Amino acid sequence: MLGFDVFNGDADGICALHQLRLDHPRPGNRLVSGVKRDIALLEQVVATAVPAAAEVTVLDISLDRNREALERLLPACRVFYVDHHHAGEIPDHPNLTAHIKPDPELCTSLIVDELMGGRYRPWAVAGAFGDNLHGPARRAALAAGLEEEQIAVLRELGELLNYNGYGAAVADLHFDPVELYRDVAAYPDPLAFCRRSPVLATLRRGFADDLEQGRAVEPWRESSAGRILLLPGQSWARRVSGVLANELARSAPNQAHALLVENADGSFLVSVRAPLDRLQGADTLCRAFPTGGGRAGAAGINALPPDRLGDFRQAFEAAFSPEQRSRKPKNGAP
Repeated sequence: MLGFDVFNGDADGICALHQLRLDHPRPGNRLVSGVKRDIALLEQVVATAVPAAAEVTVLDISLDRNREALERLLPACRVFYVDHHHAGEIPDHPNLTAHIKPDPELCTSLIVDELMGGRYRPWAVAGAFGDNLHGPARRAALAAGLEEEQIAVLRELGELLNYNGYGAAVADLHFDPVELYRDVAAYPDPLAFCRRSPVLATLRRGFADDLEQGRAVEPWRESSAGRILLLPGQSWARRVSGVLANELARSAPNQAHALLVENADGSFLVSVRAPLDRLQGADTLCRAFPTGGGRAGAAGINALPPDRLGDFRQAFEAAFSPEQRSRKPKNGAP
């Protein structure tokens, strides 16, 4: 039976899928992925000649952004959907099994870890570190009895896998996410992957070079809400935008951060991080603009029109003002 594994091309998507396939191998499944921001991935499945009763696994992409394609698949296909992004209304259909938890302290790898009973916990830890969930990642690692040296290795692994996912197109990346997953899939143990795979050496060099350039960029705007940086429309800037945003967020946990990279058409690719001490508001801010989406703690806009740059700055400062941050979070969020 033909199956599809559809996954975000970042650390969380790759590590979530790897856990599932270690437990339930599907070597014949067709792999569908792309750059981290390419989340309308179910359209690629719909565009194929999907046979009746095909099984489709979807990981770490917003149901809300894939709703139309999902509804076209459900009458004929069984869909297993795991995610932590804003979903909107989840369809009530017998062919859909959904584990969607938009909790700012969860990522898809940690949700899969729950479903797997922690059997492949080190991969979940790497995925959580890649999603900048350092607190939840450490708690999961310590609960599994991992030592500090092992945790440090998994942190680097997650950050490097995540770094590889950022770009406007696969050509910006060091590795196509599908090929990167295939390399990962050969290793049940992430620590063995880190010791033996030549992939990490390439990512480590690229990461260091790109981050050095990113750290030299001064803020475009700085206020009580946080910092906004403008980066040039170059491949290194597109690759490092998410990693640099995460680093800035950790350096000033009471501030929000936004990194804007100029696209070829003059629009901006935007990465937003809510303050780490209050992981709220990034998704609401970004969904207010066309092509925006994400989760409460980290979100983005694929193509912010240049004539709306001022609107974005004002919305950013309003969303993360000290007054807004002092309000009680909803739903018990931190």
